This record gives sequence, structure tokens and C-alpha cells, in this order.
Amino acid sequence: MKTNILSAAIMAFAIGTLSVLPSCKKALEFESPSTTSPTTVFESTVYTNNALIGVYNRLVGDNGYGNRLATILNLSADDFKTSGSYSSSDRRGVSMYGASSDNTELANPFAQLFSGVERANICIKYIPLSNLYNNGTAIQKAEMARYYGEALALRAQFYHELIRNWGDVPGTFVPASDAATLNYSNSNRDETYDQLLKDLELAETLVPWRSNITEYGSFRFTKGAVKGLRARIALARGGYALRVDTRRMERRTDYLNYYNIALKECTEIIAEAGEHDLNPSYENVFKTLHGTRLDDKHELMLEVGAFGGNASTDSKLGYYNGLRYSAKSTFGQGGGGMNAIATYFYEFDPAMDSRRDVTIGVYEINDNSKKMLNTANTMTDAKFRKAWTAFNNSSTSQNFAINWPILRFSDVLLMFAEADNEVNGAPSAAAQAALKRVRERAFKGFEDKVPASPTDKNAFFEAIVKERLLEFGGEGIRKYDLIRWNLMETKFNETRAKLKDFMLGQGAYENVPLYIYVKENNYLKGGSVEEVANLDLYGGTPNTVFYTKGLGSSSAPAGGYTVKAWRFAVNDDPVSGSISGLANGFATYFKANERELLPYPKTVLIETSNMVQNNGY
Repeated sequence: MKTNILSAAIMAFAIGTLSVLPSCKKALEFESPSTTSPTTVFESTVYTNNALIGVYNRLVGDNGYGNRLATILNLSADDFKTSGSYSSSDRRGVSMYGASSDNTELANPFAQLFSGVERANICIKYIPLSNLYNNGTAIQKAEMARYYGEALALRAQFYHELIRNWGDVPGTFVPASDAATLNYSNSNRDETYDQLLKDLELAETLVPWRSNITEYGSFRFTKGAVKGLRARIALARGGYALRVDTRRMERRTDYLNYYNIALKECTEIIAEAGEHDLNPSYENVFKTLHGTRLDDKHELMLEVGAFGGNASTDSKLGYYNGLRYSAKSTFGQGGGGMNAIATYFYEFDPAMDSRRDVTIGVYEINDNSKKMLNTANTMTDAKFRKAWTAFNNSSTSQNFAINWPILRFSDVLLMFAEADNEVNGAPSAAAQAALKRVRERAFKGFEDKVPASPTDKNAFFEAIVKERLLEFGGEGIRKYDLIRWNLMETKFNETRAKLKDFMLGQGAYENVPLYIYVKENNYLKGGSVEEVANLDLYGGTPNTVFYTKGLGSSSAPAGGYTVKAWRFAVNDDPVSGSISGLANGFATYFKANERELLPYPKTVLIETSNMVQNNGY
């Protein structure tokens, strides 16, 4: 009998299959149990932990946050897009909002997320039934309760990812062996989200704060991460979503109930000042993901650990995406799978905002292992860099054990500020202070230049929209923010208008150069701001050249300079143009009230006949 993809992903299987390689580095290593019986596994705290590691395993790898969930399904937005030319059946089709149901990037992540749900469901069923959970020592009871809370949080994370990409996915909260049918139907996402919010409310009573279980670090759920996830899901539940019945982006009338949940959770996280805080260095947040821990303030509240040098437990971060390194350089090939929208570079304050040069790879490393300016169309994301890892220069590996950030404390601050503003009809002093904290870190050394937070509700909301664009670029957050705010069409139209102004050198881009002239120079592997400031450009310092018309000539001046197209790189050719071109344009195939969701994989619909395809596919 043929087993369909969805059922295969979430069908019951031996508990022993949960005991796969851990996804969270040495802190989560374990030994496999000698038996596969559920009654044996969940009567041992060691084996229960092993089973739970198998649930965490579904977060990582090529089809998890090791690649596709982190760098493909969440594009495009007004920060980054996928590099390359359009095809409906690959990653460019996803990025340009023209993916077909047979797109090769969709089926495996969909299946892996549901396999995570199934693994979590098994733990959620059996842990509360175990003798240790009910009758063990106080220490055993606390440990089993913690594992139960983590399983609830993991299931919520898997479902949140499924819902924000596909919408009304099947909601199953029991192991497949207990399900009435494996021919699942679409579920109402509101009901699924409501269940997850209840689960997380329970989970946060079971899982301790970070300081009480230090060996977890940021690789596993602690109370702060559970609360942060609950706030994030509450904002999604209270936000806009594409509704199947009306085929419109709509927000439910009770949305403020969910903003209140987010406000409560974020308030409680912020009150525990010793648990999580902003890292004084924005750059060090991302360097920490590469191995050396530089996050004593524990801004990273939850990250997906990667290790092992394989497609199942490691990541391709820094190889697929991130700063671009030539294969001929001493660093070996890396980066380039994502490109910055040319105008995104100009959203940052050039003199004071340190986030620009951490977030955007304005340069690449060329064949000579030197720094060379990119064109305006080939800038990359830069929070993931091969040179920040302990890579082997002679290795051809595509895996560098770079972790993916799920939740940061700066997100908690900005979610708090957003929810406070919405609930109260204007920002409180605390909300204004939360926004200011994020801005002051970004403007390190120029804190006195941070503008005052707006006091009007609409102006404050616009400030939050802008700040989240600057703070989370390349972290897979922006697309989903625009959806829950129902701003995707608006921001896409604004971005195309900005790109046209950029191309024509008008408006805000009047003094942006048509061409820039550059010499290669040494890659310092130092601080990101200093690295950009060290670029050897004709006409002055980079922050002068980027904002000065310059020579306007396609011929380089004397002295060994190379010409790089800047404004000239952006054009509106009907096919290859970077604005509305059919092959290389910005979100060319986006249709409001249709393409906010991805298509269900064709194979899933063929083999799970009760499911209905999303509108427009």
C-alpha cells in the first residue's frame, strides 16, 4: 500500500526513531536507549531527554533552519531576495511569489515540520502518563515536567512555521497511531493557534528560567523563550491573515485580546532583567552563532544548534547565504544566495547605525582573497560569514556549524512596544523606552543622537515598522511581519517606487552615484563598520562616496580603479530588470490576497485527498 508524504511525515513510528543525532551541539549529546518501548523510554529521565532531542532534531538540517526555512521560504521582503533568475519550480519562484505546487523547495520542509509535530505529540502523550512524572522524586518530577513543557513549545514552533507559510494546515494534537484518520483535512488556523497559546501558557509554568538550568544555554527552550514564542504567536493570531473563505486579508474583531497576551508575556520577560538583555555589541550577537560565545547578556533566547558536517544535523548558513567568498580565494566558496534590495542599504543612517555593515555585504572576497565592492544589485546578507567560523581552508564542506537565531531579546522589546501601543491607543513611556533601547544599541557611540520616540499611535507604529526592518534584516522575520500587518502590498509598491527613484537618481537618491570606482584591498576580518570604512574607493571615504554623485562615467579614473555599477546596476528591463522584470524583478509575481501563502506541495494534495489547495494555485 502506498504511503503518502503527509502521513509518512506524521505517522506513528517506533519511539527509538526519536533517538537520532542531536541538533544542539555538545550540550545535547546523549546515548541511545537500548529499547524502543514507550513504557521504557518515558520511565527514564535519560531516555526521555533522548527522545526530546529527537524532536529538536527536526528544527535543523537542509530542510529545517539549516537552510530552507531560514533562507528560502521566508523571502522576499523589502530587505532581501533570492539571487538568480525566476523559475516557478525552484527557490527563485518562492522569492518572486510565483512558486508552483511542484516547487522543489516545498515538500521536504513541509514534511519535516510535520514529522516534528508527530515526534512532539508522542512526547506530549507519554510524558504525563509516566510513573516518573506522577510519582517520581521531586527532582524527577521537575525534570519530566520540564521535558513536557519543552515538547509543548517545540510543537508550537513547528506549527507556527507551518501556519505562517501555508495557512490552514491540518491540526493534529495526538500521535498518528491515535488519530481517527491519516487522510487529514485543512484546519482553521485560529483554532490551532488558540490551542498552541494554551499549550504555551502551560509550558511556561513547567520550564524554568535560563539561570536555573544553565546547561541549556540558548539551544533549548527556557521560560523566557517559551514566553517570547507565545508573544510572537499571539501577535500572529491577532494580526491579519489570508482567509480561505473570503479570499481576503483580514484581522479578527477580538484581535486586541491577543495583543494583550503578547504585552503580558513581553512585560514579564523584560522584568526579569538578569535573564535576558541586549548584547552591547550588535555584531557580537551574530558572531556568537558561529561558535565563540560573545553573548554574556543572553540576547539570544533561542537558537537552532548545528553540528556534524551533514545535511541532517548541520546548516548551510554561510555557504548558501551570507557574505560572498570566491571559490578561488583562500577562504574557499561561501555565500551569495541572497541579495539585498539595493534601496535597503539606504534605509540605515550611514554615519551612526552600526547595523548596516553587519547586515549587508556591500563587498565580497575575490579570487585574490581581497575585498572588492559589489554592485548595488549583488550586495548580500552578511550576518553569516565563513570567515567567522573555524573552517578548514582546504575543505570543500558546505557545512560550518553556524546556528540560526529563532528569538532575540531585541524582538521582545519591539514586540512589547508594538503591543503596548496597540492596546493603549498610544505608546506608554515604557514602550517608548523599549524602542529607544534598541535604537541606542544600534547607534553605539552616538546614543545622544537617537531621536525621541513618537508619542502618537500611528507615528509610533510606523517607527516600529521601520525599526524592525533595520533590526532583523536577513533573519527571516520581515516577510511575516508585513503579512500580519497587512502591509505586504503597500511595502512592495513602496520598494518598487524607491527602486525607480534609485535608478533615476531622484528624490532621496538624488546624490547617489551612477558608478563607484574601487581598488581591491586587504580583508581585515575585523569589525564590520571598520571593514566597510576601509574600502578603497575613489572620491573619499565610503560614506562620502555612497552619497555623492561622483564622476558619472563608465570609465574608471587613472590609478588602477575598477568600475562598479551602482545606480546603473538597477534597471527596469521587462525581462532582466531588477524592478519589475519577469526573470529578475522584485516580487514580480506577487498578488495581494493570494500570494501571502505558499502552495501546498502537489504530492501532498494528490495523496491526502481531503486537503484543499490555497487560493490562486
